[in-house]
Amino acid sequence: MLTSNAIAVAGQSILHGIQSQAGDVLLSVDLPFNPLKLVLLIAWVYLCMYFVQRANFSPLVPLRYRTVVNLITLLTGPFLLLTLFLIDTARKTRQTQEKFLDVLRRQIQQARTAVRSIRFRSDEDDDTVRLMDTSGRSFDEICGRGDITRVDAQILGLTQSTIRQALDRRASDILIDPRDESSYSLRLRIDGVLRTVKELDADKCRTLINSIKAVSGMDISERRRPQDGGFTARRGSVTASFRVASAGALQGEKLSIRVLNHDAGQFTLAEMDLPEKQLAILQSQIAKPAGMILICGPTGSGKTTTLYAMLNEIDRFTRNVITVEDPIEAVLPEASQIEVNPKADITFASTLRSVLRQDPDVICVGEIRDEETAEIALRAAQTGHLVLATLHCESNATAIVRLLDLGVSPLLLSAGLNLLVSQRLVRCLCEKCKTPAKLSDSRIAGLRSKGIEAGEIFQAVGCKHCDNTGYQGRTAILDLMVIDSAMRNEIAKNESLVGRLRVQDSQKGLADLRKAGLKKVVAGVTSLDEIKRVVG
Repeated sequence: MLTSNAIAVAGQSILHGIQSQAGDVLLSVDLPFNPLKLVLLIAWVYLCMYFVQRANFSPLVPLRYRTVVNLITLLTGPFLLLTLFLIDTARKTRQTQEKFLDVLRRQIQQARTAVRSIRFRSDEDDDTVRLMDTSGRSFDEICGRGDITRVDAQILGLTQSTIRQALDRRASDILIDPRDESSYSLRLRIDGVLRTVKELDADKCRTLINSIKAVSGMDISERRRPQDGGFTARRGSVTASFRVASAGALQGEKLSIRVLNHDAGQFTLAEMDLPEKQLAILQSQIAKPAGMILICGPTGSGKTTTLYAMLNEIDRFTRNVITVEDPIEAVLPEASQIEVNPKADITFASTLRSVLRQDPDVICVGEIRDEETAEIALRAAQTGHLVLATLHCESNATAIVRLLDLGVSPLLLSAGLNLLVSQRLVRCLCEKCKTPAKLSDSRIAGLRSKGIEAGEIFQAVGCKHCDNTGYQGRTAILDLMVIDSAMRNEIAKNESLVGRLRVQDSQKGLADLRKAGLKKVVAGVTSLDEIKRVVG
């Protein structure tokens, strides 16, 4: 009998013999094809299939012959289309009475432009920005050209890169200002602070301004008279809207572009990180069936975003919500949104009159600008409607003063107003680089007198994550004034109220905002320097 070792040795020898014989067979047999020829054949097949697709949609091929042409193109590839191309060139030569070479050169240029546009579209990804006017027309359609010249491509590229940079850096405004006769400055307002991005040559920047004005529906030949317009930019599946304003300045024309916040439509009060007491007051006031809630603050203080957050607290399926805005910044599902257009005589006042005949439960007024709008909104608040509105002013007290200065009746104001909300936006410290603040002894003593420990306070440093600013994003600080019965009586009867509010309560409102800001400082959200910058 064979031992296990002997069996293993015999098996290895047999396996080695089989492998050597198989190798000899493979070496003795030639491959039946050339790999290079196979690659070329596959490429030719795909090229023919591509040209079949091109021929199927080509205007050179009559509809009744397309089936035959597709079969021939499948075999001949580009040769048939080349023949058709030359035939079409000869036909256009007879029609235009031009030289054959001139027509051929123009046809080749148009074909090259088409190929470049196809390649450009195929290379598009989520980072590509496409500019369109408010009706959806592209930059090329607006310029009235079917092809893009090299100069046009450079202009479009500069415009797209400017818009892309603003979106990437979360800018709220783009400012293009003339510095002198030979240069312009491009600035972005990021988290409420302007930053100079670059300086541009005057000729190049004028072309950039003209391209933005063209896509915004503005007159590019008018450089002195102020104009307004708007456009949209699509980036992947996201669409951003922009509001444009131009004006003639000393050294040339300046342009201001506001980036509208489309995310405001999904913003809620819970995401505002408010103190529980303030959140409870806001929710209780929104739940009331009637009355006015007025949001106050300077330009850029986030009033519209807070307005949308309040509207998102309302059940829009069971309550008829109508908004009057200028412009509409975000879409609110199950709400009727009307945009103001003074050129078409669609104003806040005229629209509010018609809205009252549409059985509204909640009315949102984008901004109170005149006495007529204020009176209509306050009367609506008295007649069973919940009215949300904004007003440009410094504090809650100055909001009452301004409404009275507009000519609103004190009785009407006292009866219709429920809540005043004064708001500011402060920058949040960057979580990647913030460090404990280094404060002077006098400042530490002042904080301790208010019950604040200096060890709980942080300061900005700056890193790559926050673009070396020390801040990333913003948060709101609010001062609420509930109009109770005592306040209503004072507004309606006290003639000296206006004088007192102008001085005493205005300062108190700013002090309340500072107090709300200090709570954010103690929580490590923002810094003392930021509160001083925003509130004073």
